Amino acid sequence: MVPPLERLVDLDRYPVGDLDGPVARAVIDGARAQLAGTGAVELPGFLTPEGVAGLVADAEDLARRAHRSEGVGTAYLEYPDFSLPEDHPRLTWGHYAVGAVAYDLMPDTSLLRRIYEWPPLLALVREILDRGPLYRYADPFGALNLAVMGDGDELQWHFDQTDFVVSLAVQSAERGGDFEVVPRIRSADYEAYGAVAAVLGGDRSGVVTLPMTPGTLLVFEGRHSLHRVSPVGGPRLRHMGLLAFDTVAGTQGSELLRRTATVARCPSRPRRWHGRLRNRVRGVVHRLGSRGGPPQHGARSQGWSGRDGLDHRPGHPAVGPCGLRGDPPPGSRPSP
Repeated sequence: MVPPLERLVDLDRYPVGDLDGPVARAVIDGARAQLAGTGAVELPGFLTPEGVAGLVADAEDLARRAHRSEGVGTAYLEYPDFSLPEDHPRLTWGHYAVGAVAYDLMPDTSLLRRIYEWPPLLALVREILDRGPLYRYADPFGALNLAVMGDGDELQWHFDQTDFVVSLAVQSAERGGDFEVVPRIRSADYEAYGAVAAVLGGDRSGVVTLPMTPGTLLVFEGRHSLHRVSPVGGPRLRHMGLLAFDTVAGTQGSELLRRTATVARCPSRPRRWHGRLRNRVRGVVHRLGSRGGPPQHGARSQGWSGRDGLDHRPGHPAVGPCGLRGDPPPGSRPSP
């Protein structure tokens, strides 16, 4: 029997059914203050212990449907600009490896899907963001993803292409899998390439780790905050729900990411494009420009891996980070 959502969410701590009440207003006011200060809102214990257990069981069942994706990507989710200097952050690449279950592969009975489609959750996120009307993504694949990460998986440093993402922590890895952030390292008017290059080169002086313990709901503004998921260690899978919302109705995943080229697999450590690999990617991008990009594909037929919209068919690691975030995602995109 599927439990009611009211048993899965701590309604005493987060009374989402009464957002005008004093407890809810205190939560919303505190969340808005967090968002204004750091660009991230953590709501620990959003799920009850029963809710966490139920979501773990749901995620373990869904995980067998996850499509694996591995490759390299920059922090910027874009085609490479080879006119830039070799050591430019936009040409500095890092390794990603992740599995993802797309929205259309989640049955109606999935607890993660039921929470995403629950109107009180939409209302709570809308109040926290304070940006006006809010809508669920219309993307049949990227509106909701379950990110599944195992031993050796990671997401490289990147910025999101959307203004905000919402994540629900389900299960932590035994080691690693930390959500690391450099808050607001850039702005709409200043790219801060020097500071970004320092982080990509290993500088951790500005890195903040968000715990993301199971049951935590996170609202994160990742467009201007550099972030990554550190390498996962151990046999226990790291499960994270990635919930996509937008202030515009009918939002789909990024068209650019949907049309991104595919290239050969690259080394697992961060590196810069050069030599044979650069020439190969140039050729792929040139061919894309002449024929309008690879054909579209769906999750069921070819294993679409998430809201980043990249072509993740087996044997075709993608150019660009796995913005599950797409940011989507990806979606919104990958974030935690």
